[in-house]
Amino acid sequence: MTKYIIVSGGVVSGIGKGVIASSTGLLLKMTGLKVTAIKIDPYMNVDAGTMRPTEHGEVYVLNDGGEVDLDLGNYERYLDVTLSRDNNITTGKIYQQVIERERRGDYLGRTVQIVPHVTDAIQDWIERVSKVPVDESGEEPDLCIVELGGTVGDIESAPFVEAMRQFQFRVGHENFALIHVSLVPDMHGEQKTKPTQTTVHALRGLGLLPDLIACRLIIPQPLAKATKEKISMFCHVASEQVVGVHDVTSVYHVPLLLQSQGIVSFLTRRLNLTSLNLSSNMLERGTTLERRWKTITTDQERLFDSVSIALVGKYTDLKDSYMSVIKALEHSAFQCRRKLILHWVESSDLEPEQQDADPKKYHDAWRTVVGANGILVPGGFGERGIEGMILAIKWAREQNRPFLGICLGFQLAVVEWARHVINLPGSKSTEFVSDPVNPVIIFMPEISRTHMGGTMRLGLRPTVFQEDSGWSRIRKLYGGASIVWERHRHRYEVNPAYVERLHTSGMAFIGRDEKGERMQIMELPNHPFFVGLQAHPEFCTRPLNPSPPFLGFVAAACSPDILEQQMAQQLQSFQPPHPKEAMIGERALIQGSREQLPTAGRERVLTGESV
Repeated sequence: MTKYIIVSGGVVSGIGKGVIASSTGLLLKMTGLKVTAIKIDPYMNVDAGTMRPTEHGEVYVLNDGGEVDLDLGNYERYLDVTLSRDNNITTGKIYQQVIERERRGDYLGRTVQIVPHVTDAIQDWIERVSKVPVDESGEEPDLCIVELGGTVGDIESAPFVEAMRQFQFRVGHENFALIHVSLVPDMHGEQKTKPTQTTVHALRGLGLLPDLIACRLIIPQPLAKATKEKISMFCHVASEQVVGVHDVTSVYHVPLLLQSQGIVSFLTRRLNLTSLNLSSNMLERGTTLERRWKTITTDQERLFDSVSIALVGKYTDLKDSYMSVIKALEHSAFQCRRKLILHWVESSDLEPEQQDADPKKYHDAWRTVVGANGILVPGGFGERGIEGMILAIKWAREQNRPFLGICLGFQLAVVEWARHVINLPGSKSTEFVSDPVNPVIIFMPEISRTHMGGTMRLGLRPTVFQEDSGWSRIRKLYGGASIVWERHRHRYEVNPAYVERLHTSGMAFIGRDEKGERMQIMELPNHPFFVGLQAHPEFCTRPLNPSPPFLGFVAAACSPDILEQQMAQQLQSFQPPHPKEAMIGERALIQGSREQLPTAGRERVLTGESV
């Protein structure tokens, strides 16, 4: 029988449930268990694909093309698993399923209600997905972490809370535990317990009793003993069931912080985890994982040399908009034994108009770009700030500063090259101008122009390195492989009509799709490190297995010698993070997705006699 740990939250949203849920799963995986995870988001959207990054953080993309909440990224990174779109449950998905069943007549004329039909659908979904293998063992997980998003007491989360109340009886007391995360504010040095008392009281009134109360403190001081005892007394739990999670130097320390407070031994007793038969191989794997995790967290504290990266983006107001990019940079810096110093640059601040509107912002932004060891332009949508990104790319290219462009950053590197190297004035993407003079970036012809959700080129896709790419640094970082797989999320591509001219002028498109039609990796051969990828390699980074493009970028920003060392190491030891069965041809990968297969005679937007 699968064991379940529910992680709920109270007082405020965004309190850190995802990190606590991931850390708990990691600790249990260190004991040898096979762990999976599910995220419940109570919003009505079917998925996260149409939500603004500045409102909800980044849209995380999975192998199957699922556009999901960023906490799924935490689960994949911490647990080193591969999840599917079904691991993210939303109100929209549940209601869509229930309504479709009602339309088919599955309910045999009965009145369809929140209880039991919606709550049953939620429980059935969790039970089904919790048994899907997610790691290299190919076996059913022993334990499932279920994070209930939002805040207990919200109207939209009520059906899910009720479903969990019922679920505890469906699976049995020995197979169900609840961790409730609550805020403990610090008021002038005094840790206040009333918010936690109130949220636990509300939770108990809804029929759920917390087995562990994780007290989140937004300060570097730990939970005081007196505070712990007070929460224990007023929330009807033993003192060992109250743990503190204060601010630490890095989120990678959170698992060890929880471990030091006895969370593993408590959950082992509470869920009778000793009854699970673990093979010697799984026990050894867990021990190795624990040792490696402790090594990276300990080594991180001993780093003295640093590397500075300027992230030139358009959603810098909310750092969670680039969550996976940040993690990919951190993981790469760990491996290069450098402390990451990340500078945020709002791309519109680099544009000439800003020099008149706000000279201080303009000069501060350019000072940051010029002073950084490397320049990164990540993905995004819309025209705002585009010219600033192009100027930053031009500076990196001309000044031989390491550069990495992701998705939009890759496309803008092509635009910049077309404008300033092969002298094609008016070069632009049709995303920003419907009919530019030189449309070097065009809308993909098979993509829907009327529906936004789930209609992009999404999910894991293969990239084939060209035969003459043996010189490529990025290929060496991928272990010298001839084919690599990364996750995609885009509607636009390099216009095939311009590829030959771009290529012969020195912009090497060394990685293409299986048909050779789509440009997916670009690299400049006579530059210390100038690479662009149409894919989003940040979605596949792991703390113990950094994303190769990010690793190369950070290494180049450190020094040419570090880059050479990392390339040599990757050639010997790189292992892709994907399951073997996922690394297949593109046509097979998109069989079950909403994406339409391109036809052989698909129309392309071509242009001008000058091409």
